[in-house]
Amino acid sequence: MQTVQHLSVSPDEIARFDALASEWWDPKGPMRPLHAMNPARIAWINRLIAQPSRILDIGCGAGPASEALALLGHDVTGDDAAPGAIAAARAHAGDLPITYRTNLEDGVTFPVITALEVIEHVPDPASFLATLAATLEPSGLLVVSTLNRTKRAWLVAILGAEYVLRMLPTGTHDWTKFLSPAELSALARAAGLRCIDVAGLQPGIGGWRATRNTSVNYIAAFRKA
Repeated sequence: MQTVQHLSVSPDEIARFDALASEWWDPKGPMRPLHAMNPARIAWINRLIAQPSRILDIGCGAGPASEALALLGHDVTGDDAAPGAIAAARAHAGDLPITYRTNLEDGVTFPVITALEVIEHVPDPASFLATLAATLEPSGLLVVSTLNRTKRAWLVAILGAEYVLRMLPTGTHDWTKFLSPAELSALARAAGLRCIDVAGLQPGIGGWRATRNTSVNYIAAFRKA
């Protein structure tokens, strides 16, 4: 069985995100879209979890989702292939009881796994989902957030965010690697996962919120058989 470490992003992607390690927690820095989105996606995830759980946050970066989940009482393990990001995560977490790692031991399973803004950066989404499914306990929950492969997503997330507004470093995303909700669900089914909920994530005057519009950002939940 392949491990999550073996299916991590390419060396170029790791280097790109590692170079941003010192800026991950700058609210006006290159990761500000993630910080703005984080409350909405964490609230959506927490609604699906009936009680405090052990959560694996794959591709955690410097830990914005990991910290938010830990503050809600969950036992969180954050995993990322970028050592600089993990170092920044550990430094920022302070006394929060979060375990941060750059790889996982074979055979360790979790009842809940989150993979937020990660799958669009991995070389083989099907194998990535299969490995996450193998890392889930029976009846476990996997939550994936990503970008839809639509013209609107290209205009908003790449042309707008990267080239016009400079909210993200240019080259952060490759539109051809985006997955539609139907494509993601099909890959998940092949890995033995059943889709139980999908929602769009959209910015608004009062901040980001979950909606029915999945044309750009969306979040999906899957249950292991």
